[in-house]
Formats: sequence, structure tokens, C-alpha cells
Amino acid sequence: MTDFSKLLNPEQCAAATAGEGPLLVLAAAGTGKTRTLVHRVAYLIEQGVPPERILLLTFTNRAAREMLERAEKVVGDAAQSIWSGTFHSICARFLRRYGRALGYEPGFQIIDEDDQKKLVNDIIKTTVKDPKDFPKKEIVLKMISEAANESKPIRFIASRWQTRAAGFTPEEIEKVAEKYEARKRELGAMDFDDLLVNGLRLLKEKDQIREMLQNHFAFVLVDEYQDTNGLQAEFTDILAAKHRNIMAVGDDFQCIYTWRGAQIENIMEFPKRWEGCRVIKLERNYRSVPGVLDVANVVMRDAPNQFEKTLRPFRGGQGEKPYLYKVYDGKTQANEILKIVNQMHDFGYRYSDIAVLYRSHFQSIDVQMTLARMKVPYRITSGVGVFEQIHVKDVLAYLRLVINPMDELSFLRLVELFPGVGEKSAKSYWDKLGRSFDGRSKDCRDALGGLLCAKAKPIWPPLAKCFECAGEHIDENEIGELIEDFCDLFYEDHLRDEYEDSEAEDRLDDLKELASQIAGNPTGLEGFLADVALMTNLDVRKNDPDLDRVTLSTVHQAKGMEWPVVLVPWLSAGMFPSAKADEEGRADEERRLFYVVVTRAKDHLYLFSPSVRKMSDGGMFPVDPSVFVKEIPPELVVTKRVMGDWSGGAYGAYGGHGSYGTGGGYGGYRKPVTKTVLSTSWRR
Repeated sequence: MTDFSKLLNPEQCAAATAGEGPLLVLAAAGTGKTRTLVHRVAYLIEQGVPPERILLLTFTNRAAREMLERAEKVVGDAAQSIWSGTFHSICARFLRRYGRALGYEPGFQIIDEDDQKKLVNDIIKTTVKDPKDFPKKEIVLKMISEAANESKPIRFIASRWQTRAAGFTPEEIEKVAEKYEARKRELGAMDFDDLLVNGLRLLKEKDQIREMLQNHFAFVLVDEYQDTNGLQAEFTDILAAKHRNIMAVGDDFQCIYTWRGAQIENIMEFPKRWEGCRVIKLERNYRSVPGVLDVANVVMRDAPNQFEKTLRPFRGGQGEKPYLYKVYDGKTQANEILKIVNQMHDFGYRYSDIAVLYRSHFQSIDVQMTLARMKVPYRITSGVGVFEQIHVKDVLAYLRLVINPMDELSFLRLVELFPGVGEKSAKSYWDKLGRSFDGRSKDCRDALGGLLCAKAKPIWPPLAKCFECAGEHIDENEIGELIEDFCDLFYEDHLRDEYEDSEAEDRLDDLKELASQIAGNPTGLEGFLADVALMTNLDVRKNDPDLDRVTLSTVHQAKGMEWPVVLVPWLSAGMFPSAKADEEGRADEERRLFYVVVTRAKDHLYLFSPSVRKMSDGGMFPVDPSVFVKEIPPELVVTKRVMGDWSGGAYGAYGGHGSYGTGGGYGGYRKPVTKTVLSTSWRR
């Protein structure tokens, strides 16, 4: 028999070797959650529990595989018989065996995202009176998914969306959803959400199957319990109701996915739902130096609605305190990040030991450009690089065409955004225009307007106005306003037609930041576009995980990961916490998100708080430090103040710097320029 007390610390051992009954394990960041779960499985098997009567539910297949592999090292091949997998995969197994009770054959098809889009698109075309004014298939599918995961009528969800998307009634969405459900039935198919919904239906509606499964599973173990939604919590509650041997492992401090359905109430109310529940806290952190943990503890000290936990360091010695860089702006910040990355690399860290973690993807633009210019290798795990995103490429095509009338590829990309215009039509327009398009020429603008098809003609006049005013913007050095006008008069509507409002807003944020980047670029528009062209070469874009590269990621994507060196930019008001989260009353989740980013750091943590943000017209406006930065006692961090040289042409991606109070201080602040040709602000 294994002596678990020699393999685990006292709290881990208590959780792994607990007796029967409900158990909530509050596993704070870096405290050995997976190790505890693995040894819980091993302990149960050694106690004589048949492995096939143990159910281990995870949120990723990778986590399930890792736990089983580690359990095998302790108890051997017996671990292979455990029922282990994601909620969706376990529900699929149940439905393959017992789905006939709900009218499904064992070989039912699980349709993927592409199949879903095709089915819904076909239904919209044959059901809706005017499909072109109806929400896109992706948006309809998101409504259907929300209804499934929240167990609410589709009409209710559609009503909630109606304030964000025009052109439909809840009844129309309901009709499409009903036909989609009927079509899946005809095909004998389920989508991803159906697996959860129908898995739960089996337990709720089919008494014999429910009782059989309840009797069979003697122990139910759930990983990352703070991320469960209502369906998943109810699913596990029902399965464990007979034997009451449910072990939920999670951390309320790390509940950061409520925007995609996670319900923090599930973990907070777990002890109330399960009478006699034992609660064990894992607080001994094996990941981070004490200085990092001091900051993490301060962040959550006064947070409301929490299980109190205090991270206690296992690693000896104080280690290095986190650094707080109070910098002038985004470019100064990027320069300092570059300097620190190079210093850490010189000290012996690999590039892959270093991560730059940000609240939102657009906040990485300065960093991407600076690292690329200085040939520091990096990979982006939170999506594609900023300059490889579709919406950014669309805007860059417009800018390139403004300065180069011979740019055929940019012309084709831009014109193919018009409704009713495909590749063949776009090439025909190009040839008829003499293989050149000077948007600043009225004759050229009129010529293109005369060629456009009926669907495209209505959107051309405002876009033609953008081209007409582009020359004046360039002459007046109002480069950022080229993007502002393009979005205000044309592209914002295009984004809102293509995406749900929240995603469209995120893409507009990217473009606002892009506009400010161009406005502040000392080499002008042509220099900026040349830099972008250099950035998007294959060497920079390659994301091979085996290569030694700095990681750039959003905090959400970084959860569950760790790095020796972590740098966190844009800890400024309106950036982190995000302005949108504040408006929507999600301040508590933003705090948890900050806790997550702090606890990713093992050895070194660098926090950055810029004092000003650039505007699309080249002006600046001051920003306060993030509320999270303000809450950190000064003695817990080493504060550095770095002021960039913003005085003019010498200031670039790697310009000079000095400390506050020298070289001009806040005297360098410039009021926003309000002169524009078409507009003075983003419309929304």
C-alpha cells in the first residue's frame, strides 16, 4: 500500500485519502491540484474501489490523459479502466449506450461547427423573408447555444440579443431554431451542445437509466469545478446523488469564464447543496517566489463573495520582488519590455521561459511591432498576430490603395468586401479601370461607382468620400484619421453585419489601436506599412511550439500555464480592468483575472502602468493606474518610473527614456487634436 503522507503535503494527503461523503477541495493557484486528484484516484483503487466505478470529469481531453498517465505510475494498468474525460465525451459515451431511450441510434452523428453553419444557413435561406437583413448564421448558432447551456427558451435568448442585433424578431429566431432541431433529428445527429443537454435528459427523464448509472458510479471527481455551467453542475449532482461521494476540485479565485457560461455560484454554494460537505483548502504554493504570492494575496484580500484563502510559499527565501514600471505610454512600455526580455535571455532564461500576458489582444500591438523590429522571436497563443487578422488586413488594404493606386491585391481585397462582389467581378472592375485606381481622383471614383452591381452601389458613396478626403488627411499629417473615417463611414457597419456586437467591438478596439500606432509613427504611413510587411514574413509568423520563442497571450488563454518570467502590460484604467467589464458590472471577475495573471509567474513578475494613451489623431490623453496597481502596497514592489522621449521625430519603437521630472515631465502632454475632415470620434 502506498504511504500517501510521504508523497503529499498534509492538506493534499487529507483530500486524497478522505473517506466517503461530499468533499470540496479549494485548490489555490500552484498548490498541486492535479497531483491531489491523481493520488485520490490511486487511493480509491488501492482501497478496493473498482476503477470502472470511478468517474473523473475534466474540461480538456489533455487534462484527462495527463491524470490517467500519472495515476498509472502509481497503481499500474488498473487506472485505464476509470471513466475519464470531458463532460461532452462522457455524455457522448452515455448516449452511445443508452441514447435509444431518447430516440437516437448508437451510431448517431456528432456534427461539427461547419456542418452546423451549413444547416442553419440553409434554413435561414428557406425560412426568412429577407435573409440578407437577418443575423448571420454564426450569430443565430450562438443564440441557440446560449439557450441550450442556460436551459432557457430560445425566444428569451433572442429577446436579449435583440438590443444588439437588428433585423429580426424573437419569433423568427425561434422558428429557425425549431427547424434546426428538426433537421438534426432527421439526420439522427447531435451538435456539441446536444451532448450535454441530452446527457442530462437521460438522467432526468429516464428513471431506470438514472438509477443504474447512480448505482454504478461509486465516486465522482470533478476538476476545475469553478468553470462548470448549470447543466454540468446538475449532471454531476444527479450522478452522485445515490452514494454522495462527490469530490469537486477548483478555485473560486480563478473563475474567469462567466462570459462563456461558467457559474461561480456552483462552487460557492456547493457546501450548501451537499449537507455534511467537508472543505479542504490547498494553500501551499509550489510555483512562485514569495514576493509574487504577496501581491496575489493582496489582490484578493478584500474581494467579495469568496472562500478565504492565503497562498503560502513553499520555495525558500524571499526571491525577487515584483517590479512595477510606471511608464509614459505604450511605446515606452514596449521598449522596456524588449529590454527586460533581452536581459532575461542574457541571464540564461530561454525565450520560451518568458511570457507577455495582456487583458485584450489589441494591447499587444506595440509589443509585437517592437519585438519583430528587433528580431526577438515570439509566438502568439491567443490567436493570430494582429497584422494577420482579417479586419486588420482589410484596413491595411485600404491604406495601401490610398498611397499606391497600382496595388491590385489591395484593390481586390477591398472591393470584395462589397455585397454582391466576388473575385471574378472584382478582377473585371480592375481591368476596366485600366489596372489602376487612384481614389483621390473624382474620375476614378465615379468610374468605379458606375461599374458596381446593384447590391454594392448603395455603400459606395460614403466609402468614396473616404478616398476623397484621404489626400487632405495625409497632407495634414492626420494619418490615424484615415482609419477613423474608413470605420465610421463603411467598415464598422460591415463588422456588425459579419459578427455579433461584442466581437465587432473587440475588432474595432484593434483598429482604434492601429490608428493610434500609425498616428504616432515617426516614419509616416509608408514607413508603417513597410514595417508591417517586414513583420508578416514567415519567420515571425511561425508558431512552432518547439521553437524557442517568447509567448504572447491573453490572460484567459494563459490560465493553467506558468512561466519563470511574466510581463503584464497596460495596467491602466479602462485597459485592465477593461472599460467594458466595468460597464457590465463584472469588476469581481476582472479582479480574479488579475489574480490569475499574477500567479502565472514563477520567478519574476513585471507590471506596467502607462500614464497616457494615444488617440487616432495623434493626440494623447492621461489615464490613471489600474485600481489593482493602486491596491498594491509600495513595499511589496520595486517601482521604476520611465519616461519616453515623445518630443518628436527621434521618438520611435526604441527611443530614449529618462525618469519622471526630467526632460519635460508632463509638459510633454499634448491635448487631443480635434480637427478632422469627416468626423471627430468613433461613432460608437
